[in-house]
Amino acid sequence: MTLSDRIEKLFMSVQKPVRYMGGEFNAVMKDPASVDVRYAFLFPDTYEVGMSHLGMKILYHAINRREDAWCERVFSPWVDMADLMRQNDIPLFSLESRTPIAEFDLLGITLQYEMSFTNILEALDLAGIPLLQADRKEGPFVICGGPCAFNPEPLAPFVDLIALGDGEEETLQTIDVYKKWKASGLPREEYLKMAAQIPGIYVPSLYDVNYNPDGTVAAVTPKPGSGAPEVVRKAMVTDLDAVQYPEKLIVPYGEIVHNRIMLEIFRGCTRGCRFCQAGMIYRPIRERSVDHLMEMAEKLVSSTGYDEISLMSLSSGDYSCLPELAHNMVERFSAKRVKISLPSQRIDTVLTDTLKETQKVRKTALTLAPEAGTQRLRDVINKGVTEADLIRSVTDAFEQGWSAVKLYFMLGLPTETDEDVLGIADLAEKVRRCYFSVPKEKRAPGLRITVSCSVFVPKNDTPFQWAPQLDYDTVVHRQQLLRQALNRVKGVDFKYHAPDVSYIEAVFARGDRRLGEAMELAWRRGCRFDGWSDQFRYDVWLKAFEDTGLDPDFYATRPRPVDEVFPWDHLDCGVTKKYLLREWEKAQRAECTHDCRKGCTGCGMKRYPGACAGKTPPEDMQ
Repeated sequence: MTLSDRIEKLFMSVQKPVRYMGGEFNAVMKDPASVDVRYAFLFPDTYEVGMSHLGMKILYHAINRREDAWCERVFSPWVDMADLMRQNDIPLFSLESRTPIAEFDLLGITLQYEMSFTNILEALDLAGIPLLQADRKEGPFVICGGPCAFNPEPLAPFVDLIALGDGEEETLQTIDVYKKWKASGLPREEYLKMAAQIPGIYVPSLYDVNYNPDGTVAAVTPKPGSGAPEVVRKAMVTDLDAVQYPEKLIVPYGEIVHNRIMLEIFRGCTRGCRFCQAGMIYRPIRERSVDHLMEMAEKLVSSTGYDEISLMSLSSGDYSCLPELAHNMVERFSAKRVKISLPSQRIDTVLTDTLKETQKVRKTALTLAPEAGTQRLRDVINKGVTEADLIRSVTDAFEQGWSAVKLYFMLGLPTETDEDVLGIADLAEKVRRCYFSVPKEKRAPGLRITVSCSVFVPKNDTPFQWAPQLDYDTVVHRQQLLRQALNRVKGVDFKYHAPDVSYIEAVFARGDRRLGEAMELAWRRGCRFDGWSDQFRYDVWLKAFEDTGLDPDFYATRPRPVDEVFPWDHLDCGVTKKYLLREWEKAQRAECTHDCRKGCTGCGMKRYPGACAGKTPPEDMQ
């Protein structure tokens, strides 16, 4: 019986066999004998989550355009399938050819979320690949990228390469270097040294970490003779119109989280929200042209049959040609009943014209992110919006026929008080009043307001990397306080995150290499799919920290002095630590910083040739 037959035999015993079937429309198939490099791309979560990730689609397309390489997809098997695979001695396999992952040349893994780290260990074990990088003598090189790659230190013992920044060109370079290394016949460790010369590639095993007596990091330095750079600067694409974007998307058989065309209209953000890691690490802003976006949309609608196009970016309302783009798309695709949708919007963006356009086909809920309940706290986080902005935005939406609004907030932001929390309920009540202020004949029926509150997690490479996470008991108190206040606002649905999950996330977000031991112990004791509430095991995590002699509060709830060396200081995201510190100090004074489109704020991106078209910052901001 072939491996494929043995895999299919398990389908009748698992919840969603469509996760493991493969063979979807537009999946890329090649003859293994016709390629030089086989690349497995692992998304360390379920199929329906991973198939919704735009970055995976982009890199899958970019690699498979090469005649000498074949990229295949891998997803974390759900617990039922993983257990059956172990019982039946079936290794982790690719979807396209059902080849064991251990037989690939390169294994790329995207790091989107700290709570998926144990799934990486689970995948390596299921594949039969030694967990520790030092123990691997053969098999694929493990390459990780994505937002969490800017602090990969907790994963350092387990990975070969870390790819920082934009992956379109960087990933192809790792393949080119792999071919040169393979042809050279040199030992395995030589590939690591060769790859360390690629811009944006960090090789953890080529660096030593020294610690101070108090447990903080003293320095991270290249090993003598390694040839690795002292500081690894991220890779960056300056012209998005010039890089490849998928002309076809794989169409899944079953439902996925975002089952639509995702069209990236620009990358980066200029707003400078102090809690937002993505807004820092994806700088500078780079827009695609309207003509190019229309051409891309045309090809994707034709090749997939999807009936929705989502205009994706960190803040789609900031796209300089958004009304024109929305109008052109609605005009072009309305006859095909293709809906144009926008993700979460900033509430100070003038959206009236765009809302009129996108609602012509079908309406969805309008999603806005005030983030904080009072103006003082919005100034602390540099949100740059006012209550008047929110009122105007939701009133515009209600007048255009919307009746469902989702509002996103965070609890536990630096300097937050109970008054700030109660301000969230006050805003929800004002949004409700906006709906009823619209004449009855103009407003759509069925008002729905959703208030969603996550727990603030201090992230590396943000101005709040020096801030502590709020302690567990205070988070619970404020969640209960807000729930009681929202109970008095008719028609509001309140959703919130579990503080224990956010606590473990904070530990790894600002963690160092010593956490690898605790991570492996927690995984061996059953931790996997930690981002799923029904799988998360808080007690196991706490015991793993205890048994490895680590204090999780040292990482999560400890305020950091401004002169502390961070575990990620040798990795350059483009924004300088000097700028982040200046923003941290302004946050404590509740001072705002303007959008850098209105003038350079001196974040450091000017060091990258062609990165930023803004004015040169004053000397005291450089």
